[in-house]
This record gives sequence, C-alpha cells and structure tokens, in this order.
Amino acid sequence: MAALVPPFTRGTAMAKVRLAEDGWNSRDPERVSMAYSEDSRWRNRAQFPVGRAEIVAFLTQKWNRELEYRLIKELWAFTDDRIAVRFAYEWHDESGQWFRSYGNENWEFDAHGLMKRRFASINDLPIQESERKFHWPLGRRPEGHPGLSDLGL
Repeated sequence: MAALVPPFTRGTAMAKVRLAEDGWNSRDPERVSMAYSEDSRWRNRAQFPVGRAEIVAFLTQKWNRELEYRLIKELWAFTDDRIAVRFAYEWHDESGQWFRSYGNENWEFDAHGLMKRRFASINDLPIQESERKFHWPLGRRPEGHPGLSDLGL
C-alpha cells in the first residue's frame, strides 16, 4: 500500500480512517496523540485542545468518563490533504447508563501524514444495554464486523 500521506487516494484515505479507528479503540492517549502534529488544533464539542500534551489530557479524561468505549469510523469524503468521516461509538457512564454517540469529523493533514486540524461535532443518545450494536471485546474492531452502513447507522 502507498504511504498514508497526502495527497490521498480513496484507498489511502480509507486506510487512514481505519488506523484512526484502531488507535482510538486502543484507548491509549499517548498512542493516539502520536497521529497528530505537535501543534495540532482540535474542536471537540465545546473543547479546544491544542498540541499533543492537551490531546493526551483530553483523551485521558474522556476515557475515564466514557467506559467500555467502542468506536466505528467510516470514510465520508476526501481531498488531497483532508478527510471527512462519520462515526458512532458506544460507552457507558459510572452509573451504568449506555450511550451511542454519533458524529462527524473533518481532518486536515500535514505533508508527513500527521493530523494538524480536527473538528468534531458529536451528539449523545441514551440507549438501553439491549440496544447496543458494538459487542466485540475491548480493543480493535475485528475484521468482518459490520461497519456503520451495514448496521443501519
């Protein structure tokens, strides 16, 4: 496969999306932060982390609150150095209430393939545990597990 740096092709954009999904499903803030430039700028809901240290702090707090987190991302569109994705993830809070969070992200990459800008819009839907659709063991989504479109999401 070609290097996962701009300019993207459909194949490299899809691979970049899967790598991002795998990283986030690791729930390892340090590992995830390495996909972003040193000065990466985010908008995540109403938070605006800048740089890897703030990204690590943000993700640490997120995964301390969003328990049993499982994520699926899907390519929506791409250009030479930008990728748009839609995603859904399931998690529960400390009280055991389950949620499915839906969203869209817009990514911009530098010449080295590091994400320099990430804009995320996310909505949370409370669900019953019986409504969950993401049942794989914590970690990487297994090959062959349905994606968002396959699940009707």
